[in-house]
Amino acid sequence: MKLKTFYENLRDKIVSVGVFKKLYAVPAIHKLLEYEVVSYLFFGVLTTLVNFVACWVMNRLPSLWQTDVKYDEYVLFSVGKLPILWTYLTNTVGWVAAVIFAFITNKLFVFESKEKSAGGLAREISSFVGARVLSLLLFELLLFAGLQKLMGGYWLPKILSAVVNVIFNYFASKLVIFRKKGA
Repeated sequence: MKLKTFYENLRDKIVSVGVFKKLYAVPAIHKLLEYEVVSYLFFGVLTTLVNFVACWVMNRLPSLWQTDVKYDEYVLFSVGKLPILWTYLTNTVGWVAAVIFAFITNKLFVFESKEKSAGGLAREISSFVGARVLSLLLFELLLFAGLQKLMGGYWLPKILSAVVNVIFNYFASKLVIFRKKGA
């Protein structure tokens, strides 16, 4: 069974019950529970987890070759006097893993793009990567660094920049990258 059909059947069963039926009648709730939005959020969470796992792995790599690395709660690895360089490298590796995962899931499951021509695929991939490069610069590097400087720590700024990133990437994917023909 297709994922979309499975989701719609499940949603319809849930919203046919009392209070959920009344909530689903609210236009904003109805819109939020559309397959595209729910699947984007679901795969967005998985994409974020891919990013975080890749970052976690990268932050553990120094201990594989250096036993005297001093970890503290926030700066996981220090390169000379510039610990932020490792943080940027870690974020970039996490970003690359997440972009690959996100393209595949967005194309196949969320926006269900039927594009198969070489030119169409090249356009989708290049616009997807282009939008993700923009989001990398704006959110994974600039916003993350600003939040890290403002708030301190690593994971809270990482989580906040990821939320903004997901919202931006949804609209880029929906309105530009996987836009249905004639829309």
